[in-house]
Amino acid sequence: MSGRMHDLHAIQIDPIITRALEEDWGFGDWTTDICVPAGKQSLATIIAKEPALVAGVDVAAAVFRKVDPTLSIKLVAKNGDRVDKGAVLLEISGCARSILKAERVALNLFARMCGIATMTRAFVDQLEGTKGQLLDTRKTTPGLRILEKSATVIGGARNHRFSLCDGVIVKENHIRASGGIKAAVSRLLESLPPTLKVEVEVTSLDEVQEALDAGAHVLMLDNMTVSEMTMAVRTVRGRALVEASGNVRLENVRRVAETGVDFISTSAIFHSSRWADLSLLFSLDPVVQ
Repeated sequence: MSGRMHDLHAIQIDPIITRALEEDWGFGDWTTDICVPAGKQSLATIIAKEPALVAGVDVAAAVFRKVDPTLSIKLVAKNGDRVDKGAVLLEISGCARSILKAERVALNLFARMCGIATMTRAFVDQLEGTKGQLLDTRKTTPGLRILEKSATVIGGARNHRFSLCDGVIVKENHIRASGGIKAAVSRLLESLPPTLKVEVEVTSLDEVQEALDAGAHVLMLDNMTVSEMTMAVRTVRGRALVEASGNVRLENVRRVAETGVDFISTSAIFHSSRWADLSLLFSLDPVVQ
């Protein structure tokens, strides 16, 4: 499994921010450049318009700093905070034009990350009292994986592999193309660095036994029923780690965890989460000069 990616470095997020700003600006911001005086100084705040789990406040701040390093930025909330409707998350003061030009990209990334973290925490809360740990997946928005996976960690999940070179998962099509579970696992164990675990996707109790006999370190129970997962855990008896995957939803994740699996992976924390409702508001008090 991949390491945790919570604290992001500027080297990691700067290319994402640059591409997003290039996309948003196009040939220029007619509205801001014509309507707003060049010397206008302002104070703005980003607020939560609904309860949320904060994730990406540092990313939003980095957007404003990228647009204008002279802006003064105060992180009022921190990643991992649960906030109520109306909470102030970030304060920005300085050139009004710069704030306006950074606004949309900052809100887009911030709201996406808060939404994922909020959904992730809802799943994690359902697992309380069980041994099951929530894992994310690679079903992320292209180009935003590092931000989205960071948000799942803030929400309380653990990262699954980040990329294909990060770990080994023998899935259904690999099994078909290589001639079976035994053949695939044997080749991997002969060639892989010894520090890498081999995970095999299985869809039946027969395949559970076959993967165990082949020497798999982790079994991914794919789209099994709760009763099948319970039997699979009993069959494994601790000889490998067990991950449940497929059709995992907020409504059934507790039942899945109660089967005794070690991990539960779901892409729902990405595709079923909605953006948090955040807003940037300019102060009407003209004191910032």
